[in-house]
Amino acid sequence: MTESHVGTFSRRGTLCGGLVTAGGMLVTAFAPVACAVDPARRRGPSTPAGRADRRAAPAYGANPAERPVALVYRGPAAIPGCPEAVAALIRDSAWNFDVRYAGPNEQTKLTAAALSGAGLYAQPGGGELDDGYRHMRPYASDIRAYVAAGGRYLGFCLGGYLAGATPGFGLLPGDAGQFIATPGASVRTDRDTLVEVRWRDRRIRLYFQDGPYFWTGGKASGVTVLATYTNGRIAAMVAPYGRGRVGVVGPHPEATADWYEEHRLVNPGGVDPAPGRDLIDTLMRA
Repeated sequence: MTESHVGTFSRRGTLCGGLVTAGGMLVTAFAPVACAVDPARRRGPSTPAGRADRRAAPAYGANPAERPVALVYRGPAAIPGCPEAVAALIRDSAWNFDVRYAGPNEQTKLTAAALSGAGLYAQPGGGELDDGYRHMRPYASDIRAYVAAGGRYLGFCLGGYLAGATPGFGLLPGDAGQFIATPGASVRTDRDTLVEVRWRDRRIRLYFQDGPYFWTGGKASGVTVLATYTNGRIAAMVAPYGRGRVGVVGPHPEATADWYEEHRLVNPGGVDPAPGRDLIDTLMRA
């Protein structure tokens, strides 16, 4: 059995209602969950726009006064609340980003020109993979070209699935797959829950809802594995693509306290943005 055919489920990135199919046969259906709540309640961390992290921000570009732009996708491939949580995490990082939403209904459209002026592009969580890619397919070639030319791609859950190739943008050295279908997976449900990972040298729990795992296809050169699930599958990594870099994560380090409260989840380690910041730092420094 090859990596790309582990388990019987199709590869998905659901953060809300959708269908799971196997060979075209309906396996299960479920109700909207995770990010699909009132956007006013799913605000993400309370971080004033433009505030830099208290840590010293790394230099970026020749002009230190010039703030790098981070584009966060917001549109039909995302669930309300997910782009906002990702934007808050990026805004509160050490990189002093000017965070802007990009999408069909945003002031900034997701175009090659917009991407060319960005230091980072982030793809947040969303719905079912096939539906998500249907919405994102018109932008796929521009996103690939942006990363290949030296850009940075940051994908959370569905954004991690979309970094893969079946279907997706084809940015990974290998691909992405459904973690809950892998042998020895510590989580078997597609409901909102916690998942245990080893993030660098620490065992922690993160918010999780049917997120992906990743593999490198035997091409480990330049890959930094940040986190693994308890069965050894990759939960977060940074990998090269052309002259650029791709950072992906299956769980949700961007999840805020209200995500946990909405689904009556308690994280013994608290709600800690450190893993998400580590992912951003590693991606930007690679």
